[in-house]
Formats: sequence, C-alpha cells, structure tokens
Amino acid sequence: MAPFLPAAARGTRRLAVLAGMAATLGLALPAAAQTWPTAKPIRLIVGFPPGGGIDFAARTVQVPLQELLKQQIIVEYKPGVGGMLAATELTRAAPDGYTLLLANTGPFAIAPYLQARMPYDPLRNFSYIGQISQGSYIAVTRPDHPANTLKEFVDWARTNAGKVNFASAGKGSSTHLNGELLNQVTGLDITHVPYKGSAPAVQDLIGGQTQLLIDAGTVLLPQVKGGKLKALAVTGARRDPQLPEVATAAEQGLPGVQSIGFQGIVGPANMPREIVERLAAELGKVLAMPDVQAKFAAAGAEVHYQGSDAFAAFVKSDNEKWAKLIRERKIQPD
Repeated sequence: MAPFLPAAARGTRRLAVLAGMAATLGLALPAAAQTWPTAKPIRLIVGFPPGGGIDFAARTVQVPLQELLKQQIIVEYKPGVGGMLAATELTRAAPDGYTLLLANTGPFAIAPYLQARMPYDPLRNFSYIGQISQGSYIAVTRPDHPANTLKEFVDWARTNAGKVNFASAGKGSSTHLNGELLNQVTGLDITHVPYKGSAPAVQDLIGGQTQLLIDAGTVLLPQVKGGKLKALAVTGARRDPQLPEVATAAEQGLPGVQSIGFQGIVGPANMPREIVERLAAELGKVLAMPDVQAKFAAAGAEVHYQGSDAFAAFVKSDNEKWAKLIRERKIQPD
C-alpha cells in the first residue's frame, strides 16, 4: 500500500510527475526529427501531368535530395483542377515529413481565388520548406504566325478581334493568369482555352488550334530551339540567357506584362520545425550543386533558393498580386 502523504506533499509529487512528463514530451519531438526520415520513403507529389515544368523541377532535385537524406523519394502524379487536387490532398496528410508537394504559382497564388469556396488557404494550410527556382515566362506562337514580337501579336489581335485565343495549362494556372494579365494591360479580350496540363496545351498550339501560350521556359525552350514554336517575348525584368535575342515585354512597350513563376517544396501545416529546417538545409545544398544549377539554366529557369520563412513571405506577396488581378478582371470562379 502506498504511504499516506499530506495534501501539500501529494501536490508537490503531482507537480514533479507533470514536470517530468513535460520534459519527456519536450524531448520527443527533437528525437523524432533526428531519426526522420528512417521509417519509410518520402512521397513528393506533383499536381500536374508528366512532361511539364513542375515535373522537371521534381525530377531534377529528387535524386540528389534523396542521397543527402539517405531515404528514397517517390514522385507521385496527382493532376487535376490546376494543381489544386494535389494541394488539397496534402492538407489531409500527416505532418510527419513523409508527404511533400512540389508547389508552384498556380495552385499556391492563383487557383484558390477562382473558386466559389476556397478548398484551402495557401498561406495557412501548409508548411513552407524552401523555394527552388523562379523564372520568367515566355510568350510563344507558331513559327508561321505573322507576328514576330509580342507587340506585333497584340496589334494583330486588335485587327482580328473575336477570333484570337490563348492556351493555358488549366483554369487557375499561371499560364491562364498570364493571358489575363495580357488582356488587362492591352485592353484586349483574347479567349481563354484551358487544357489539362502544359504538354497538351503545347501540342495544340503547335497544331494550330490556339495562337498564343505564355508558359515556363522549362516547358517551351525545347520547342522554341527545335523550331516548332516562335518566342515573342519574355515576361521577366531581363532577357532570358537562353534566348538573348528575344526582348522582354517591357522592352516592347508592355511593362505591365511582367510575371515570374516560382517552384518550391511544401508540406502539410504544423510540420515539426526541426524537420522543416532539415529539409530546407538539404534542399539548399542540392540547389548549390553546379550540375543542378546547370540543368535549371539549360531549361530556362533560375535557381532561386529561399528558406522557409523567406519562401512563405514571397508566396504571400505573390498571392496579393494575383488576387488583385482576379478581382479587377472579374474572373469568375468555377
């Protein structure tokens, strides 16, 4: 039988036990983070079909990152709803570091604002780990189109009002909003034609079903260099080193058509800070590798690493920009 203790002594013992439990719990999280990721392979979800710029980024960092983490990384494709299907699935995943997502501009700064009810809050429902890259978009058309610059395309579109369209990788994608930005700046009303990903959008542009696409260099550079598409402009502040002869939109008198896309890795909300920091540090090492930087540069993207806090702040600023455009263009939700 336990010895009788006065009330004060019993209270003191309870406090001691609670303090011991708190200390144990306090140590549990860092210990788990130190052993991560030994339990199972890491899933890296891509919210678009294979062959696009998001897939390229995922595949480029996959092998070196898994070598540093000493754990297999499996790329899984969950395309649909402009990347939001994958992002929504991530919000339901356990925040244990074993389910991650290759995030990009569309589902994290644009698409949620095009829904009658937002399926998630891009600023609250995720753990931002690290930005991978950012880069200009390229405006392209078919080689036989009469326009050789974006300014000439705008002039051509004015004389062919009601007959012009632009392709996108889906409603709510960055390619969709790039076209709407061009409409807003120029006063045009070019018709939007959405596709399920960049690859089919490119194929129909080559086939003549559409006339314009403004997408990432990772998607379009091979087609431009192969002579299947013609570059009209780049949307960044400076020219693309892979296309030095192609002027920026600003150089062509369209300074409002300025846009950059981002890519990075995110996890579910409330991931342990220790895991976030470990992932961010290892991702930073990967992106500092010369061969990784060369692959992104050859694809028309610029490695632009930012850690967790800076990446989250960047995404917040991008959200404000695109949400404003959606309001001003009165783009209707699905």
